[in-house]
Amino acid sequence: MKKIYLAFLAAAVVATGAAFAQSNSNGSTSIADPDASIIGNDSTREALREVSVDRFEREGFWNVHCSPDYGVISGRLFDGSPDAKDPLNDINNKEFTDTKVFGAKIEFFRRGVNSFYITAARPLPIEGVTKTVSVWVCGRNMAHQLWLLVQDYNGNNFEIWMGSLEFSGWKKLTTAIPPSTDGEHGIIQSSVYYGNKPGLRVVGFRVDCNPMEAQGSYYIYLDDLRAVTDLYDQENKDPDDMMDNW
Repeated sequence: MKKIYLAFLAAAVVATGAAFAQSNSNGSTSIADPDASIIGNDSTREALREVSVDRFEREGFWNVHCSPDYGVISGRLFDGSPDAKDPLNDINNKEFTDTKVFGAKIEFFRRGVNSFYITAARPLPIEGVTKTVSVWVCGRNMAHQLWLLVQDYNGNNFEIWMGSLEFSGWKKLTTAIPPSTDGEHGIIQSSVYYGNKPGLRVVGFRVDCNPMEAQGSYYIYLDDLRAVTDLYDQENKDPDDMMDNW
């Protein structure tokens, strides 16, 4: 009987190790390399919703900046929209128009290691606990890199890589927001002490230019900034519960 029990225990350990290895092979359990397509789906205490963060429709809301040593930059709105974009299933945002995109143009003085910024007039709050952030980009097939700039619950600034701009036409870029492992380090989106503040705020974007391709004029267009967020606490809050904001 003891030999049978030990054999069964050994088989269970091997099976568990194989399952763990398999789950690690696709990145689903790695905090250092989160999978934007499946992150946040491992809990039943979640209410994941896709929400609109900004549609790039407001004149003067998005600003552009680069060092005057690198070149001259300008930005403005244009009529248009990606054809492949899916409509947002959000009854709270259906009344808003979505007919424009934001474009930025930088004219480089010379080749070099440089960056430019596309930032909002004020940080854009996302309610709940944000899992992923996506934006439609027209990258003009240049090997530049797009970074998402965010502020967490405590006002700390972070940058998250969204992807390379080495593609033609419109493409939806999505990045996962890495969860904090201990609630004290990394991107903090909630606190048991204060429950009435948005967990994450989008500051804007940074484009790191490839030194070999940072010449002449470069154009980039953005549209439809969205987030997948967990609204469990907001949707399950008792209507007679008091607000801790006094």
